[in-house]
Amino acid sequence: MNWTFQLYSARNTPLAQALTIVSEAGYTSVEAYRDNFVDADSFKRELDKHQLLVPSMHINIGPLRDQTDLSMQRAREFGSTHIVCPYLEPSDRPVDAAGWSELIAELSDHAKRWQDAGFTFAWHNHDFEFVALADGAIPMQLLLENAPSIHWEIDVAWIVRAGADPLPWIDEHASRISAVHLKDIAAQGECADEDGWADLGHGVVPWSSIMPKLAQTPTTLYAMEHDNPSDLRRFATRSIATANALIAR
Repeated sequence: MNWTFQLYSARNTPLAQALTIVSEAGYTSVEAYRDNFVDADSFKRELDKHQLLVPSMHINIGPLRDQTDLSMQRAREFGSTHIVCPYLEPSDRPVDAAGWSELIAELSDHAKRWQDAGFTFAWHNHDFEFVALADGAIPMQLLLENAPSIHWEIDVAWIVRAGADPLPWIDEHASRISAVHLKDIAAQGECADEDGWADLGHGVVPWSSIMPKLAQTPTTLYAMEHDNPSDLRRFATRSIATANALIAR
């Protein structure tokens, strides 16, 4: 299994130090995001130093629109084949089904451009895609039903935070899942200094029942993530230990 590490989790740690921690914890790859490329040459040197691969990277909607050639060049330079649009700022989120339809059409155009160039293109969810709009539409359902070329990097914990059950979504859309974010939600009242998130296996998400479902999907790319860990080494080591225990069952 390819346990990778989403570097957004390490944004509060100097990058060289973070990559050392990730490598020592047993990861062989990372998922990159925007800030990692502020000094791309240094990032590449540190990756090579620790023999870390970058199979996937997050590219925000702005660069997808305005910096396609640069983004593709960067992806090729770092060996990334899985491209993910990760997030929409609240001000950019459509408020009705018609608005989402326009966005989905745009995302489909981006997907075709990347796929024609040999990449996989996916959407990464948060919680807002599972909250009904004023007209009753569920954004994630609209995207999955109307953009068949777009894959899905599923973030299970965000689905749970939205108050939805991830299992039916996994069952219905298994063939669309090309990557997974592994994260956990702390029990109520715990980990307040970590925004209520927890290390994998140390929260309330029922991973023992979810992982077997995910194992039936096409993906082999599983990225550890924690939106605000207070101790990066603790998060990295405990999470990979949990992941290994889950697949050993």
